[in-house]
Amino acid sequence: METMLIETSTKQYPLYIGENIRFEIGTLLGTLLKTQVTSILIITDEKVAPLYLEDIKNSLSAFNKVFEYIIPSGEASKSFQMFYDIQGFALEKGLDRRSLIIALGGGVVGDLAGFVAATFMRGIPFVQVPTTLLAHDSSVGGKVAINHPLGKNMIGAFYQPEAVIYDTKTLQSLPEHEWRSGFAEVLKHGFIWDEQFLLWLKENIHSFSQIKGPLAEELLVRSISVKKAVVKEDETEKGIRAFLNFGHTLAHAIETKLGYGKITHGEAVVIGMVFALKVSEDHYKIDLNVPSIINWFKKYKYDVSLPSELVVSELIETMKKDKKSEEGIVRMVLLNEIGKVEVVSVSEDRLKILLSDFDTL
Repeated sequence: METMLIETSTKQYPLYIGENIRFEIGTLLGTLLKTQVTSILIITDEKVAPLYLEDIKNSLSAFNKVFEYIIPSGEASKSFQMFYDIQGFALEKGLDRRSLIIALGGGVVGDLAGFVAATFMRGIPFVQVPTTLLAHDSSVGGKVAINHPLGKNMIGAFYQPEAVIYDTKTLQSLPEHEWRSGFAEVLKHGFIWDEQFLLWLKENIHSFSQIKGPLAEELLVRSISVKKAVVKEDETEKGIRAFLNFGHTLAHAIETKLGYGKITHGEAVVIGMVFALKVSEDHYKIDLNVPSIINWFKKYKYDVSLPSELVVSELIETMKKDKKSEEGIVRMVLLNEIGKVEVVSVSEDRLKILLSDFDTL
């Protein structure tokens, strides 16, 4: 088992990575928690529950009151109504300020459960137990949120967990599209921070079926190390944490306009990264060899084209609502070379031209 310490300006907490450590959650919590827990609420989804919920509940046998709330799987569950329903359930079951929430699942569950924890009785402890590759990014750093029809993750908070407990064995139950979704964020960390990690991925990960055992642990440790370094310096996205949004300005617009759940987050991010690379070349007048990167992405069966049903003008209007935007001006994370990025304002006219030419890449 690998252990990392996540440090932010407000909190330090451990992250555990290892095979089958879901069976040790009760023991780990016993050593972590400073006060006696009155009750535990496990929030998970309908796909994860049949696979791992009983394992988690069995590991918590030392705790008297353990409740569960199972949500529909998918991005649509990050809604105000689901948030409200879980709050009501927690109140009905008598959770109090010494209760604990466990987020068992992927990024949707982690974001939603974390926001419930951040706001229930003005904040109670929670623990992230990710079960997807995508959640290696979302479970670290304390971003918790729900979606609004006008934009993704627009209602939320920065609220750090007590711990992240990552059982790599749970990754083996993922369908291929979920592997692609999570691997996009792994790639992102290489592009924005660590060119050597990007080269390591190209040399060592030729198929998702390889990502298990020690190789899975190394991949997760190296990728999470980027997130760890960023949030240590900038917990609440006042500076370099915005770099983690590389590819996300267009990606979130795609997700919003298509409707949540029509494309996975990571698949949208890959399209967004390709576009950000092209905008970077245009802005800095450099050659990042985007055709070669596209060919590499295609080996993992990513579709790098813009969905045909999307309208450029509508995408731009949605991008203008992005959290990085200022006074309606789109700001994107661009690369002046691999591993070196900055947030740059991009004119609407330039975006219109580049988006219209997207499929000629």
